[in-house]
Amino acid sequence: MGKGGGCVPSKKRSAESPDQDPPNPDGDGPVPAQERAPAAAAAAAAEVTAPVTENHAQTIKKLRIFIIFYSMYGHVELMARRIKKGVDSIDGVEGVLYRVPETLTSEVLEQMRVPQRDVEVPVISAEQLVEADGLLFGFPTRFGSMASQMKAFFDSTGGLWHEQRLAGVPAGFFVSTGTQGGGQETTAWTAITQLVHHGMLYVPIGYTFGAGMFKMDSIRGGSPYGAGVFSGDGTREPSTTELALAEHQGKYMASIVKRFAIPY
Repeated sequence: MGKGGGCVPSKKRSAESPDQDPPNPDGDGPVPAQERAPAAAAAAAAEVTAPVTENHAQTIKKLRIFIIFYSMYGHVELMARRIKKGVDSIDGVEGVLYRVPETLTSEVLEQMRVPQRDVEVPVISAEQLVEADGLLFGFPTRFGSMASQMKAFFDSTGGLWHEQRLAGVPAGFFVSTGTQGGGQETTAWTAITQLVHHGMLYVPIGYTFGAGMFKMDSIRGGSPYGAGVFSGDGTREPSTTELALAEHQGKYMASIVKRFAIPY
């Protein structure tokens, strides 16, 4: 306020007043507000969509079911591969094949005429179990319980048991026996104790295979505990029904794992 009582306008007017339209780069005067709005909206949309694309990449990560087996003459391995086919058929889930370490010497295996193993299937370590979203264990019977090779593998999981790192993980079994009364049910039943001490969730197949579980017109392995095969003296091949039951177990297990999975 001067002595004359009037207001003196400032000579240092701001070069970028908020009430002023920005200059038009074409030299035709200020850019109208209605033309600035679409550009601003497009820039804002670009900022929003960028992280969404990154998050979408995370949503396609597949759940993994480890199919871990011991197979001496190949019957259990055939079922494991068929189970993997079933698992892989379920969207968002994949099966991964592993075998447990062998405990017999090469000399003993040669005397027993055990065929060469497929080197493409890696040997698993106990520490890798925590990487799975679900577990399926396959093994032949030894007097109604699991083969010693699989039992030795379970015995190596003491560190995981101590910290209960497998608690809550869905798990199941598939088996092979030499005869009809050789342990299609008891081999899986006696193995449940391994899961119980780890706190894992046992997933039997029940009678979800449907009519195939009730047919009596042919010899068939498998039970409500899981898929199974009769190996006989080692020369019998798995039947079409036994392999179909194994594939069904893979599909069923994959659906259960998806149900329990935390959404990404």
